[in-house]
Amino acid sequence: MIELTETNSAGIAAALVRARKTAGSPATGMVMTLIIVVDEDAADDAMDAARAASKEHPARVLGVILGDARGKGVVNAQVGIGDDWTGETAMIRLQGAVVKHPESVVLPLLLPDSPVAVWWPTDHPADPASDPLGALAQRRITDASAVTRSKTRAMVEQCSTYTKGNTDLAWTRITPWRALLAAALDQQPLKVRRASVTAERISPSADLLQAWLNDRLRVPVDRANSSGPGITEVVLQTGEGPIRISRADGKLATFSSPGRPDRPIALKRRDLPALLAEELRRLDEDDIYAATAARLVKLRSGR
Repeated sequence: MIELTETNSAGIAAALVRARKTAGSPATGMVMTLIIVVDEDAADDAMDAARAASKEHPARVLGVILGDARGKGVVNAQVGIGDDWTGETAMIRLQGAVVKHPESVVLPLLLPDSPVAVWWPTDHPADPASDPLGALAQRRITDASAVTRSKTRAMVEQCSTYTKGNTDLAWTRITPWRALLAAALDQQPLKVRRASVTAERISPSADLLQAWLNDRLRVPVDRANSSGPGITEVVLQTGEGPIRISRADGKLATFSSPGRPDRPIALKRRDLPALLAEELRRLDEDDIYAATAARLVKLRSGR
């Protein structure tokens, strides 16, 4: 790692080139820039997740820690390559007046002619697309499940301010559930009359799954509480009996459907690197998430 104190964008860019040459890799093979806006306490975990995801998506990863906005603007950074990273990394700490304009530091460091993604691992802005760093990106990733206060309100807030390119890891977490439920109705195209989702009392992912089922099936979807972990059961009520997916331990689920024997299905709760890697695979608009976000807002407003 190259330590830089009281530096600027040009100094960080020069250090990245120097690190690349020192590592014997003067050419770049990176496909995007990933900006991680994180606080000091969560920085290590976030960078570890990005390191694992970079094996699938080689990127220039810019960690940005926004400090106290009072006083003179100061930029400190740690720049490096290697150490199990497939791209480049810079951890940038901002203090003073520059905290109010982080894009002035980050913009010159974006890889040219390549997409940009911004990820807030914990607390995120109410409207990511209007955030100074979020405005630089084609993909803006939040995580309502990781905010420090009011996860449910955070999810509704993100849905209310949805803009093309926004997504939330609470949505990514239910990809396997959605795939299983869609496959179940493909195999047995039964008319669903009602559905239910059972999960921990506070679960943004369960709220999104409820909204998705309501939007896709156009039937009432009940929401019940359990001790978790995460989502523990989804039931689709049909005229021939229930289609049920139950997962009590967060690892193995039991799939039940009318007239067929129960069978076990691997449904492990995925870790953060896997969720991040999935979201970085697509930079176009997720129409299904957009529709689900709109439906969740309607459900919460009682319309």
